[in-house]
Amino acid sequence: MADFKTELKERMFQFAVDCGKLCNQFLEQRKYYTYCNQLIRSSASVGANYRAACRTKSDKDFINKLKIVEEEADESMYWIKILMAFTDEESENLKRLHTEANELLSITIASITTMRKRIDNK
Repeated sequence: MADFKTELKERMFQFAVDCGKLCNQFLEQRKYYTYCNQLIRSSASVGANYRAACRTKSDKDFINKLKIVEEEADESMYWIKILMAFTDEESENLKRLHTEANELLSITIASITTMRKRIDNK
């Protein structure tokens, strides 16, 4: 389990870094500033809140933190989609980041479901 958590922490960290690098390209044009700022915040929050979830003391607190991760991953997908709408061609990098956000969201939802089942079976 620790290896999975470590791998997921790294994926979430890399997702935030990659979103930041992407936004550096967009920030050359001031009109994208607000969207990029929101993407940087939400993508970084995914990993930060997952790390916090891994340190919780109770299963219910773990679920609550994962719900934040779920919201932030979904919000990241939204901001990426906004940036896709502004580009004439959907760049491969935007598509890749959208796919990664979706995968992180799916993993988070599955974890929440698993933990809820564990709590119900206690």
